[in-house]
Amino acid sequence: MSKVLRIAAREFAATVFTKGFVVGLLIVPVVGGLVAIIGPRLVDDRAPAVEGEIAIVDRTDAVLPRVRDAMAARSSPAAVTELVERARAGGAADALVEMLGATTELTLIERSSSADVEQEKRWLTEGDSTPRRLALAVVHENAVESASGELGSYDLYVPSRQDARTEVIVHSLLREAILDARAAARGLDRAELSRVLTVPRVRSVSVGDGGESDTVFGLNMIVPMVFMGLLMMGVMFAGQGMLTTTVEEKSNRVVEVLLSAVSPMQLMGGKLLGHMAVAFLAMGLYLGLGLAVLAAFSLFGLLDLKLILYLVIFFLIALFTLGSLMMAAGSAVNDMREAQALQAPLIMLMILPIILWMPILREPNGTLAYVVSFVPPVNTFGMLLRLGSSSPPPAWEVWLSIAIGVAGVFGAVWVAAKVFRIGILMFGRPPDLRTLVRWLRAA
Repeated sequence: MSKVLRIAAREFAATVFTKGFVVGLLIVPVVGGLVAIIGPRLVDDRAPAVEGEIAIVDRTDAVLPRVRDAMAARSSPAAVTELVERARAGGAADALVEMLGATTELTLIERSSSADVEQEKRWLTEGDSTPRRLALAVVHENAVESASGELGSYDLYVPSRQDARTEVIVHSLLREAILDARAAARGLDRAELSRVLTVPRVRSVSVGDGGESDTVFGLNMIVPMVFMGLLMMGVMFAGQGMLTTTVEEKSNRVVEVLLSAVSPMQLMGGKLLGHMAVAFLAMGLYLGLGLAVLAAFSLFGLLDLKLILYLVIFFLIALFTLGSLMMAAGSAVNDMREAQALQAPLIMLMILPIILWMPILREPNGTLAYVVSFVPPVNTFGMLLRLGSSSPPPAWEVWLSIAIGVAGVFGAVWVAAKVFRIGILMFGRPPDLRTLVRWLRAA
C-alpha cells in the first residue's frame, strides 16, 4: 500500500507543481471575473434605433389613421407605457415587449386602399434607398368587420436580411390599430377594455424549509448543468492526465524502470489515486468559487447541499470507471496519435449527457431520463442532472444508480487491469479489438 501511495504522491506532485497546471486552473475563474467586470461596461444596453419607411395598404380605410396616430404617440412616454401594458395583456413575451420600447425613427408611407400589392412589393427592393424601406403591410378587408363573422388580419412583406425588431414593431402598431378600429366599429371603449383585460405579471415566491425567497428564474436549469459540468470537468481532467502520463512513460521507457520496483497493479492504482486528488483539487476550487458567488448574491439558501455529497459520490464512480479505461487505452498504444482512436469512444460517452441535457431536464422522470440514470457509465451524469432538476427522483432510484455505478466500476477496473498488465510492456503495432479480447482471456 505504501508503494501505491508513493506513486499517487508522485503523480500528484508531477501534475500540480507545474506552471501549466496553475495557469490552466486559474485561467477560467480569472477570465470569468474579467468578463463579469468588464463585459457590462463594453455592452450598450440601449438597442440601436430602427430607422426607415413602412408602407401600409389599408383595405378597410379604418386602420391607417390609427396607425398614424400610434406612430406619433410612440414619442410619448405615457403612450409607450400603455402600449407595453396592452401587449402584456395580449400575452406578448417579455423579450418582445422590451423591443417595443426600442428607439424608432419610422416614416409612414400611406398607400391607396386599392393599390397593387405586387407593385408595392417591388417598392421594397428598388435600389439602395435612404431611408431604408423596412416593410409593407396589407390590411385585409375583413380585418375590422366581417359579414361571415370571421375576422381577418394583415399580410407583412419585408426585404431579405431584415432586422427582427422591425416585425415586432410593425406588429405592435398594426395590432393596436386594428383592435382600436374593431372596438370603435362596435361602439366599445378600448381604454376600458384594456383595463379589464390587463392582468399584471407577478414574481413567484419559492417556499422551502428555510423560509421564503424570490424565485430565481432558470435556477432549476442552471444548477444541474453546473454540477454536471463540474463532474465532467473532473473526470476529463483526471482521465486525460492518466492517459497522457501513461503514454509518455511507456514511449520514454520510464515505465520499465517503474515496473522493476512495483507491480503493474500498484502502478495503475497509484495513478488512479494521484489523478483523483488532482481532479478533487480543481473541482474544489471551482465549487468553492461557485458557492462564494451564491453567498455574495444571497442565493446560498437556494442550493440543496446534498447535491455536493452526490457530486462527490458520482465523481468517484465516474472517475474509477472512465479513468481506468483511459489508462488502459494509454497502456495499449505507443504514442498519443494512436491513443486518440481508443480515446474517442470514451469521450463520446462523456459528451452524451450534454446532448441529452435538455430532454432530461424537461422531463426528469421520463423514459429517457430513467434509462440514462441506470446505464453505466453515463448513469452518474444522468442521475446528477435529475437530482438538480425541479423534480428530483426518489432516494431508492438514486442509491440503485449508485449501486449500478459501483458494479460498473468493478467491471471497468477488471477489464482495465487486464489490458494494462499486458499492454504496458507491449510495443509495436497498436492492438485491434480481436487482440484486446485475446488479452482479456489470457490475463
